[in-house]
Amino acid sequence: MSDVVLSVEVNAPAGTTWLALTDWARQSEWMLGTDVRVIEGNGRAVGTKLAAFTGLAGIGFTDTMEITTWEPPVRCVVRHLGSIVKGTGVFQVTSNGPHRSTFVWAEHLSLPFGLVGRLGWPLVKPAMVLGVRHSLQRFARFAESYSLGER
Repeated sequence: MSDVVLSVEVNAPAGTTWLALTDWARQSEWMLGTDVRVIEGNGRAVGTKLAAFTGLAGIGFTDTMEITTWEPPVRCVVRHLGSIVKGTGVFQVTSNGPHRSTFVWAEHLSLPFGLVGRLGWPLVKPAMVLGVRHSLQRFARFAESYSLGER
């Protein structure tokens, strides 16, 4: 297993940050190279299945996930069901007063490709962390201007 835990401060109330985070169809507006869609369920309950395509120009992979914990407006846990990405993802929002919040992105991953994956992870992880960190900065701006009317 390998863990990646990153966070970002958001100048928006926790409820707004939660709504922006769980607006799966708009995740591509802030997450680099990723397009998410609900494939089963309503997107806001345990058992919902999501498909996240990550890549460029149609080259990449689809990460299928199932929501296993749904605790609005605080925490969502997904189980990665794919052949490449396995493990759990945790998305947590913490209130820092009436107008600020923190979003924590955590991935607890089982590395693919056996020994090759374990040996390659130290090379891949810094790029992944850099991409997610950049995406979280984009998320903060997205959440700060989030409006349900923009859906």
